[in-house]
Amino acid sequence: MSGPKTLLLTGASRGIGHATVKHFNAAGWRVFTASRQDWGAECPWAEGQQNHIHLDLEDIDSVERSLPLIREKLGGPLHALVNNAGISPKSAGGGRLGVLESDYATWLRVFNVNLFSTALLARGLFEELKAAQGTIINVTSIAGSRVHPFAGVAYASSKAALAALTREMAYDFGRHGVRVNAIAPGEIDTAILSSGTELIVERDIPMHRLGKPEEVASLIHFLCTNGASYVNGAEIHINGGQHV
Repeated sequence: MSGPKTLLLTGASRGIGHATVKHFNAAGWRVFTASRQDWGAECPWAEGQQNHIHLDLEDIDSVERSLPLIREKLGGPLHALVNNAGISPKSAGGGRLGVLESDYATWLRVFNVNLFSTALLARGLFEELKAAQGTIINVTSIAGSRVHPFAGVAYASSKAALAALTREMAYDFGRHGVRVNAIAPGEIDTAILSSGTELIVERDIPMHRLGKPEEVASLIHFLCTNGASYVNGAEIHINGGQHV
């Protein structure tokens, strides 16, 4: 009888990531988390502190340097890599950063976290994913396909690029038995919601409610099961119909 499956998830400290780790832990997976935040005691899943990896996705060189430690922590095949970490800088007043307000440092920081580190983690852990015939889930955003009133230009562009990267990875990895898909959340009820979201809910979402982090976590888990064994290269909207 084979042992539990293994998940590595970036950006686990809150919101969608936190719900995803709880969901996979409840389903019996070994869960490893990676973020620049230290382990939080409010996240009481099994072996959480021992299985947490300090990883600053803004620093691409440190991502490369961390790969041997990550492989050592995993100790074998990797069944699911969930790239959930993402940053969306705001102005001093909390507003959207458009093209005129975004300097090169902002662009680079956002793309390092939201795009480049994703590709490098997948590349660096490819053998572990291949050994497990595993899957990769990239978390994009509704902002990657339409202008959003709160998401800045660098964030939106990085998420559009992540959708393209998902297709490219699905093409490259599929022949090795590794599936790669994306999910594109809309307005999910987390601590990072901007003031004014209630107007979007009433005006743009046919279901007239926010999504729950647990609903997103459930979709991520499904994509990692045999029920989704022929789903590859997809970007699945989870936004209550906001994209229509």
